[in-house]
Amino acid sequence: MKFFFDSSETTDALSAKKKFITIYGQNKAEDADIIIPIGGDGFLLKTLHDFNHFNKPFYGINYGSIGFLMNKESGEKLDNIISTAQSIELKPLKMKTKNNNGVSFESIAFNEVSIMRQTHQAAKISIKINDIKRMNELICDGVLVSTAAGSTAYNLSAHGSILPLDSNLLALTPISAFRPRSWRGALLSEKTKINLYVNNSKIRLASVTADHNEFREIEEVEITSSNDLTCNLLFDNNHSMEERILKEQFIS
Repeated sequence: MKFFFDSSETTDALSAKKKFITIYGQNKAEDADIIIPIGGDGFLLKTLHDFNHFNKPFYGINYGSIGFLMNKESGEKLDNIISTAQSIELKPLKMKTKNNNGVSFESIAFNEVSIMRQTHQAAKISIKINDIKRMNELICDGVLVSTAAGSTAYNLSAHGSILPLDSNLLALTPISAFRPRSWRGALLSEKTKINLYVNNSKIRLASVTADHNEFREIEEVEITSSNDLTCNLLFDNNHSMEERILKEQFIS
């Protein structure tokens, strides 16, 4: 089994990368069977963006602070762990946006797409689901659409639902909603098309971020799941992702 190791710039992650290369050797990403990111969830996200076009599975090893989507380092051989690993397919979000000057941009997001106010004024956002208007005006700091993979990140901090990775759902979650204050968001099929419109967008300025790509002074955003940019994450069968998700939901 051929591996490509990549790591974040922390001292521990770099040391681990050197150790793994000494044991298993290093291959080019395009020639490897498995891509091994070493770091935290943020570094895994970067690695997915950088190398997903090679259509290789990813097995992350946690050398970060949280590492919810990563695996613990094990004394067992990587070949043995990966040969029995659980594989979960992730569909990133495809985001199309237009700014106040009519300029269009596109990006993808493995975690979430989020709209945030740019100034002291709250954002006012209207929401369409599959071309049907479901909310005329959400007054808030922002709103986000999260994949299952991203549901334990910013989405969870905004009190959104944690989604099992195989749930085929998206979380639509308000960020500090002022009106309607009782709205807690929605769970939607990943087949859903979501359109978000910034009301009074030239006065109440807002930005949109797709993972690490930000576009400012936006007017509208369309979000769909991508079927042609999927990636596979591998998880050690001795530490199942289902168990991690259950534990996260019952943390007191």
